[in-house]
Amino acid sequence: TYQRIFTRCGLAFRAVEADTGNIGGSLSHEFQVLTETGEDALVACDSCDYAANVEQAVARAPADPQTASEQCKRVPTPGQHTIAEVSAFLSVPPNRLVKTLIYLADGKPIAVLVRGDREVNEIKLRKALEVAELLLATDATVREVTGAPVGFAGPVGLKIPIYCDLEVQALADFVVGANEADAHLKGVNVDSDFKPTASADYRMAAGGDRCARCAEGHLHAHRGIEVGQVFFLGTKYSKPMGVTFLDVDGLEKPAQMGCYGIGVTRIVAAAIEQNHDKDGIIWPVPLAPYEVAVLELQQDDDNVIATSKRLYEELTAAGIDVLYDDRDERAGVKFKDADLIGIPFRLAIGRKGVAEGVVELKRRSGSEVRKIRIADAAALVAAEVVAERRV
Repeated sequence: TYQRIFTRCGLAFRAVEADTGNIGGSLSHEFQVLTETGEDALVACDSCDYAANVEQAVARAPADPQTASEQCKRVPTPGQHTIAEVSAFLSVPPNRLVKTLIYLADGKPIAVLVRGDREVNEIKLRKALEVAELLLATDATVREVTGAPVGFAGPVGLKIPIYCDLEVQALADFVVGANEADAHLKGVNVDSDFKPTASADYRMAAGGDRCARCAEGHLHAHRGIEVGQVFFLGTKYSKPMGVTFLDVDGLEKPAQMGCYGIGVTRIVAAAIEQNHDKDGIIWPVPLAPYEVAVLELQQDDDNVIATSKRLYEELTAAGIDVLYDDRDERAGVKFKDADLIGIPFRLAIGRKGVAEGVVELKRRSGSEVRKIRIADAAALVAAEVVAERRV
């Protein structure tokens, strides 16, 4: 139903898998209008219909794990705290470095490993650990757990649980912090130098990643404006509230529930973000406040006034929403305002055209100005509007 609504609105959108958050349930989809100014980060496959908010997106494990060829050794890195600094200092690309992040999971310290060019997906991590609270450790806690200041933590020798992202699991001969100030370890490998508690997908998906749902596709990054969300709640609320029904066999069962939200005002804003140019808004017909603007270009010409009123009345009688601009303004002002407001069709009635038996029709989304016979104008414009309504 939501897909039909947003399609009728003329929006370019994707239904993306999303986190259920505090509402809960087992499945949720957000409906995201794709626009560069969107507040949400999304990824979508270029080969299948998979799309997800980056908070929820699944990343495929590397196809070919690397083979170790080095021995772990300590190297001095004085004053080099960040991935960028260590990468430049050791002449090692960020994807050969591994970040060791210390978290408190329900109050207990853990270490999470992701590649240097990646970010931890805290929502995935919290779900995988099945904890209620996940907090990034303070500088003091990092020093207490690792024996080193922030920027020098590493998995080798740690006495806390270590959770290793699948990309790190497949990496070989990488660089980590040495758990001492101003030092890192090179040539580190999983299992031989440290043993992770678990390995899974803990990273934030990004553009260029291989799709986890199909064999051929890759993910592309998008920005989106959320205009709706649906949740499948299952029996999370119906069981504790005793909401039941009798099935065909007369057995009492808990109801399956869902909930749904749609952002009416967000749809308007998103439509403008997707449909505009340097002159103003370009409304899709189903969302337009008016479908046709009738511009009376001369207020001192009885024939222009009569023709304008006639076309306004004929279009209104045909069920078209019409804005009749009979202001005492120059033609250029009326054209400019019609473009700014973004009404899909503009019908201009002027002295010269009326004398020739024609009026000018222009679509807001195009540049062509067509001359059409006054006798045919109302029927022709009404037909074009109806065709754009996407009923």
